Amino acid sequence: METTLLRVAVLLAASLAVGGSAWCQTYPAKPVRLIIGGLPGTAPDIIARVVGPSVSESLGQPLVLENRGGGAGLLAAQITAAAPPDGYTALIVGGGSVSIVPFLTKARPYDPVGDFTPVTLVTIAPLVIACNPSLPVKSVKELIGLAKAKPKELLYATPGVGSIHHLTFEMLNRAASINLVHVPYKGGPPAVIDTIGGRVHLVITTVIPVSPHVKAARLRAIAVTSARRTGVFPEVPTVAESGLEGFESLQWFALFTPRNTAGAIRERLFKEVRKAVENPAVISVLAQEGQELAVNGPQALTEFHRAEVAKWHKVILHLRESGIVLE
Repeated sequence: METTLLRVAVLLAASLAVGGSAWCQTYPAKPVRLIIGGLPGTAPDIIARVVGPSVSESLGQPLVLENRGGGAGLLAAQITAAAPPDGYTALIVGGGSVSIVPFLTKARPYDPVGDFTPVTLVTIAPLVIACNPSLPVKSVKELIGLAKAKPKELLYATPGVGSIHHLTFEMLNRAASINLVHVPYKGGPPAVIDTIGGRVHLVITTVIPVSPHVKAARLRAIAVTSARRTGVFPEVPTVAESGLEGFESLQWFALFTPRNTAGAIRERLFKEVRKAVENPAVISVLAQEGQELAVNGPQALTEFHRAEVAKWHKVILHLRESGIVLE
């Protein structure tokens, strides 16, 4: 009896594997819904609309783009997490939505690791720390020295509480044992404007919003937070180069599907995204938006994503222990 049952189980498993393989070979048989974790004109939206046409053409089915920008990508992630894992729902989203935002709410809306299947990183966007030219610092080392001489006197601006910009500066505070004071704004542009106007001393943002102001000497770029320098400011060192070894923070944008999506499907989507970004026109448009290509595949994104979740969860716990409210 046991032998018979074992044979039945083996045959059933084999038939399911063959059936699943055959099904994946016919994928996709209908349009694929691409949830965009951002409003029109935001980075995830631009990436989707630049890369999407090539992916759609290769798949032989339309990508139906759907903007869901609520809660810094939280709504888009929730919709994706609740969708069936059949390959017909995918998510393009900023990394904060699946590594930071879930930890900022009292009732965690989804598991940032367990509820998604990583497909591929698509682009990264280095952050830059810039100051008003009147601030007597030209490097992170000099900034740390001034901050220690004037504790709680230097103000830094970000697009909001709990943003990756905010958490990056707080990570810098902790790493350098200093106390720069956070001034949150409703978005990046007013934070940049007030830094130029001298109402705050420093701002952290992506490179494109500050680039014209740095070139016009209205702001001074003192460091980028990525592991390597950016082509926009090749002369500006990284924070790690400036003495804080191992320091790294950047915005990143990636493609995910619901958990338990078949491996063959995510490999197909990864393949089509990789092919799409080989187009020089796509590369040019993304570069103009300050995005650097970083397509890396399912396994690499899985490892990178887990590391990002662990890093930012640790920073958030530290801030909460310090009495800082992040919700």
